[in-house]
Amino acid sequence: MATTCVEEVLPPVLDSTSDQPPLFDGTTRLYISYSCPFAQRVWITRNYKGLQEQIKLVPLNLQNRPAWYKEKVYPENKVPALDHNNKVIGESLDLIKYVDSNFGGPSLCPDGPGKREFAEELISYTDTFNRILYTSLKGDPTKEVGGPFDHLETALHKFDDGPFFLGQFSLVDIAYIPFVERFQIFLSEVWKYDITVGRPKLAAWIEELNKIGAYKQTKCDPKELVEAYKKRFLTQ
Repeated sequence: MATTCVEEVLPPVLDSTSDQPPLFDGTTRLYISYSCPFAQRVWITRNYKGLQEQIKLVPLNLQNRPAWYKEKVYPENKVPALDHNNKVIGESLDLIKYVDSNFGGPSLCPDGPGKREFAEELISYTDTFNRILYTSLKGDPTKEVGGPFDHLETALHKFDDGPFFLGQFSLVDIAYIPFVERFQIFLSEVWKYDITVGRPKLAAWIEELNKIGAYKQTKCDPKELVEAYKKRFLTQ
């Protein structure tokens, strides 16, 4: 299921020297970082639903973030955050559901027996999945990441009406792919560990996702990712 969407000209990154965009002026703004996997979840959702005109991206430099962001926009000082209907809301898993429910475009919650229940089950596992993966980088991840990726492989066998977790592309795929993307790159580059070996469903899932334009436009730069993760996890 390949989807195409017009390649967006991405706005410049704002830092501590940048002026604050207007707040609560009727324009919906999504505050992100181009390198943040949590923000990427909402960015993919926005793109897939064709909301590039309705939801404007405001990318921030998280290493040199503007003071006005914490003081006037989002006191938690994290991304993503959405300025919509005179309020600012955050938390990526809440936001992907919010954008899917409150804006037009194709639904990302497929109907079908057991699908919504399974979606909630898988979305609730994302925190555990991420915690195990990131914690594994403090030791030898090749000994620890098998379980979480096997969990995804098993989940991908549940529905056979498509290559995604719920058969059709959904919020569940969006919740996982930013993190799978990063760990596939990093584990392969640094540890020579291929997450798709022995996991054909996972391999097919990644292949199908890479055909979706709404996702492809949000992917991280592999070289930058490897350098950032080496610095973050492998230097004492």
